[in-house]
Amino acid sequence: MRITIKLIGPLIYAAGFSEKEISLSGSPTAGDLLARAKVDKKRPVIITRNGRAVTAADALRDGDRVVIAPIYSGG
Repeated sequence: MRITIKLIGPLIYAAGFSEKEISLSGSPTAGDLLARAKVDKKRPVIITRNGRAVTAADALRDGDRVVIAPIYSGG
């Protein structure tokens, strides 16, 4: 299956890309993408799939667009 993954902010530097399409086999979850993008397991992040928030345990489907962003505040 093909998934588009987009990273935000400092996650880009850790993974070495900001957005790309990847192939996954089996029944991947959003959490599987965290490992693929080299996101530290201890780092709190927000994950969205096709514009809606999901958890790391949620399954992905072919053609999904997943955005992973660090939690930050300010303002």
